[in-house]
Amino acid sequence: MTKKLYAVIRLRGRVGVPPDIKLTLRSLRLTRRNHCTIVEATPSIEGMLKKASGYVTYGEINEEALAALLEKRGRLRGDERLTLDHVKRLGFESFRDLAKAILEGKMSLRSIPGLKPVFRLHPPSGGFKGTIKKPIEQGGELGYRGPQISELLMRMI
Repeated sequence: MTKKLYAVIRLRGRVGVPPDIKLTLRSLRLTRRNHCTIVEATPSIEGMLKKASGYVTYGEINEEALAALLEKRGRLRGDERLTLDHVKRLGFESFRDLAKAILEGKMSLRSIPGLKPVFRLHPPSGGFKGTIKKPIEQGGELGYRGPQISELLMRMI
């Protein structure tokens, strides 16, 4: 059984955000632009994502993107990188094996000792294709984008 995991990326800044949406974003641990979190798809999380969809983009993350995110942007306490040694201590041969175990529900991101829940990303190489002020359905970048989130993530790593 595979767990449905969403990658959520905050695209818009902190100025002028209504208090209720600010609280929702803080609950998702998205305090700054270009920050990403991985959340499980539960009804309460999906409600939070719908509420904050004017400030974030999200979708189902694939194994390749999750492995790259953990390898290149995974940080431990003290801003130390998540290395292959740490992964091997958990009992996995590679970041890809770890990502596969997380997606299959055999392990969670929380069970990795010392892993920070937020991944700090770069702006996407090549820029955003649309404006970050409109939903994806209107030619923008905000809201639910499904599996295409992995493509955006790879450009931001």
